[in-house]
Amino acid sequence: MARAWFGTDGIRGVANARLTPELALRVGRAAVQRLQDAQPNPVVLIGRDTRRSGTMLEDALAAGIASAGGHAVRLGVLPTPAVAWSVVQRKAAAGIVISASHNPYPDNGIKLFGADGYKLLDAEEEAIEALLDLDTTLPTGADVGTTSSVDGAADAYADWVADVAGTPLDGMRIVVDCAHGAAVTVAPRLFERLGASATLIACAPDGCNINVDCGSTHLAAVAAAVRAHGATLGVAFDGDADRVLFVTADGSHVDGDHILTILAADAIARNALPGNRVVLTSMANLGAHHALRALGCTLELTDVGDRYVLEAMRRDATALGGEQSGHVIALDHQTTGDGPLTATLVLAALARSGQTLAEAASAVEKFPQNLISVRARREGLPECAPLWEAIAVAEAQLGENGRIVVRSSGTEPLVRVMVEARDAGECLAIAEALVAIVERELPVVE
Repeated sequence: MARAWFGTDGIRGVANARLTPELALRVGRAAVQRLQDAQPNPVVLIGRDTRRSGTMLEDALAAGIASAGGHAVRLGVLPTPAVAWSVVQRKAAAGIVISASHNPYPDNGIKLFGADGYKLLDAEEEAIEALLDLDTTLPTGADVGTTSSVDGAADAYADWVADVAGTPLDGMRIVVDCAHGAAVTVAPRLFERLGASATLIACAPDGCNINVDCGSTHLAAVAAAVRAHGATLGVAFDGDADRVLFVTADGSHVDGDHILTILAADAIARNALPGNRVVLTSMANLGAHHALRALGCTLELTDVGDRYVLEAMRRDATALGGEQSGHVIALDHQTTGDGPLTATLVLAALARSGQTLAEAASAVEKFPQNLISVRARREGLPECAPLWEAIAVAEAQLGENGRIVVRSSGTEPLVRVMVEARDAGECLAIAEALVAIVERELPVVE
């Protein structure tokens, strides 16, 4: 069926415009109506990030859940992975996260997790969407559901992450950028438990500053703080803390390609990487391919998107996979991308190896890469013949010394053009030529 609301990562849009309280109420109600088939009066957990619109949408979701006979439990500000973990720990029927992740603060989103802690499959989302506009008889009297709030969810999750790390970080001096987002409720306790000396920045959310010049999408802030404090390294989360990136002591960026290589090397050393398999997306740098293969890893490539990574991992019982963006899944511990968990696993790997972050990351010798996001009519991309013809010519020119990936964003009106080549000048020239075609052929009509 055509999906009017759910995209590649739940429902997303400008809060109070596309994503209204009325829609949120209908989503909460429809989710419970769907869940009632398997479990009467289901318990649904709700977590959110720090956007101003979060409480408005939380109230509406909770009302929708209760009106359908479910029990809405508000967990407060909490990272997306913490909600997934809490669903399993509390044996809830489902979890809902209110967040637009790394998007600007006017946006917000609704993501749903099943009782197993995994994001809902397409078929389940479509079943919920089909119920959004149905007129059904709602329960009354004692059959009406409830809403409640609980304390301590962030601390419980932080304690679990610290226990998973398995290696103390005593004496490690780090800077942690919380992006004025959901990590603010977790990071202080987590790094204190681990024994690291952590300087926290971007930890004063005001509802409008999430992701603004901070976090994993703006690494200049954490890099400057690392240099100013003489820290060992920097850690930067995105708004809902399902992603994490790092900077070295001199401020150099460390992305998901480096992270996956560091974690693979550590797991192989401990004989803890089943089949030495790692799942990457098509955006992973060729340098990561070479580094992982040098470790003896077997690679599987998927389309961009954590759902595709996770699908391949579950199918083949793979323990490690992720994206260049820092969305990393450690499936032997967690059901979704988890920034705090990934951060602690990387720091523990460094503690065990005795390497600095720069030394560990140097295993990946990056090919020059240009990734340009173009505001465009993304729906017209598949039929844009001039673009695909130009891509074919450029791919023939590059041969085995590079590659091109062009795709539409799943959440924004953007087309992303990625070109990789051994020669930096050739890489940039091809990228700019393709961007010019996208801008000419797929203009956004305002």
